[in-house]
Amino acid sequence: MVSTAAVGSQSTSSNAGFPAIANELLRKLRDCNATIAVVGMGYVGLPLARALNSAGFEVLGFDVDPHKIEMLNRGENYLKHLGDDLTHALVRSGRFQATADGARLGEADAILLCVPTPLGRHHEPDLSFVLNSTELVASTLRRGQLVVLESTTFPGTTRDEMLPILERGGLKAGEDFFVAYSPEREDPGRRDASTETIPKLVGGVDPVSTRLAVTLYSKAIKQVHEVRSAEVAEAAKLLENIYRAVNIALVNELKTVLMEMDIDVWEVISAAATKPFGFQAFYPGPGLGGHCIPID
Repeated sequence: MVSTAAVGSQSTSSNAGFPAIANELLRKLRDCNATIAVVGMGYVGLPLARALNSAGFEVLGFDVDPHKIEMLNRGENYLKHLGDDLTHALVRSGRFQATADGARLGEADAILLCVPTPLGRHHEPDLSFVLNSTELVASTLRRGQLVVLESTTFPGTTRDEMLPILERGGLKAGEDFFVAYSPEREDPGRRDASTETIPKLVGGVDPVSTRLAVTLYSKAIKQVHEVRSAEVAEAAKLLENIYRAVNIALVNELKTVLMEMDIDVWEVISAAATKPFGFQAFYPGPGLGGHCIPID
């Protein structure tokens, strides 16, 4: 686990092997003197933009929906579970702008992709939003930028799908620009956790990219956990969702069986939950649960 304090206390000499352009970006991130673009102003991107803005960064919120952009720049909220204070605070800060102009991504020092990853018609992963966003980033990519994917996806997406697009213009990852994966862990409507308090996984396609991404997130999020690679972080997010899906499905099946036996499933779960180890309570409900779990 890497905390804000731990990252901030590391000396410049520990970055001797970094490219000069990476050291420059590292300083800007440490000083919150960087511009961060968040692509996708939905239930993941908007709270993330708020957290980064609150940490002191200039934030550029990008979305293809012009109606969202107009509302954001007026300080109006379209995601009611977040409350109106969020957008009001963004606008009042003077450090936030919303835009539908993809060319402005070139102004950012770091670009965070928070776009959907639905299933296709044959239930295959649909990476179209990720790849289209990557193409947009690639069109303005410049030396010294950090690109981070937050969308839930399969291991290898960041390195095998995004990286070739970003390197198409001749810049090289790990030397000229930097790439990492940090999965979103939002749970809309949850009151006992927020973007700032939910631990953040970060894994880069190379050690320099990892270090830069850890430094960025550590400024806005209380606990940042560094992993060995982007693939580890991608697989960890899938494991989290698979764990939930399997256990939700199990308890829903169990409820059906126990109803036939005239046994109260709620009492059964409550009884099992008295065991202080090796058991986590899941409860039956309509379907597999939420928007993400059924498709992940």
